[in-house]
Amino acid sequence: MARKALVTGGTGGIGLHVAVQLQGQGFEVTVIGRDPGRGQDAVVKVGGSARFIQADLSSLDEVRSVGARLSDEGPLHLLVNNVGGMWPTRRETVDGIDAGFALNHLSPLVLTTALLDALRAGAPSRIVNVTSSSITAAVIDGLPTYEDVEQTGGDYYGMAVTGRAKLAHLAHTLDLAEELSSSGVSVFAVDPVGPGAVKTPNSAEMTPEILPPAIRGFWDQIQAGMGSPADVAGSIVTAATDPAFDDTTGVVLGPDAAPSQDLVKFVTPEISESVRALTHRVLTG
Repeated sequence: MARKALVTGGTGGIGLHVAVQLQGQGFEVTVIGRDPGRGQDAVVKVGGSARFIQADLSSLDEVRSVGARLSDEGPLHLLVNNVGGMWPTRRETVDGIDAGFALNHLSPLVLTTALLDALRAGAPSRIVNVTSSSITAAVIDGLPTYEDVEQTGGDYYGMAVTGRAKLAHLAHTLDLAEELSSSGVSVFAVDPVGPGAVKTPNSAEMTPEILPPAIRGFWDQIQAGMGSPADVAGSIVTAATDPAFDDTTGVVLGPDAAPSQDLVKFVTPEISESVRALTHRVLTG
């Protein structure tokens, strides 16, 4: 029986190349995305038995719905939470939540929770959460706070907003790894890009205003050094499939697919505790 993999945000950019590589390793791949046209194109590019499921993962109700549907299908062997987003100006979801926080933290958390029984049934299985060095933009002026979904005060800088959400999700990822440590479900986070940037549909929307003023002078350098999604997908696939990580969990990998503490060092006990409390309030309030 083929092993089943689910890739969110898998219709383009890094996610599509992850899906292609997973199919090449024999997985039955499902990609989730919002646009049906791009979804069908992705199925053709991934090949094999790939399929597309349409869902707007910025809507928590849609996340819960697709999670329940996929959970009912039985064992799942790999979940790659690749979906995310970064924008020059603030966007709000149908739930009235900042889109950066919803897509980069709440959505993958809710989907993963819905699929835990399927992942346990598919054990040994893996969860791979895609993180980002945008976290470093969120900590320029000190560690962010999590009293509310949006940190009050100051202007909106998309990279810092995304970084704050990614830091929240990294804290959650490490919590989840500990929670599932004896379940046969391994949990990893991967920063596939590092301090650079990659050419994706989302990056094409960006402007210099996305950067906090302290690092805005690097805009041209970032643009000139943009890499290919195909080139960075490998670190995610390594975390998803490499036998070297069997019986391992709670590891954060960098762009070279080697364990890294570069982002973990920002996950303090205080950050973890406040993220847990805020996430609970938002999802149950």
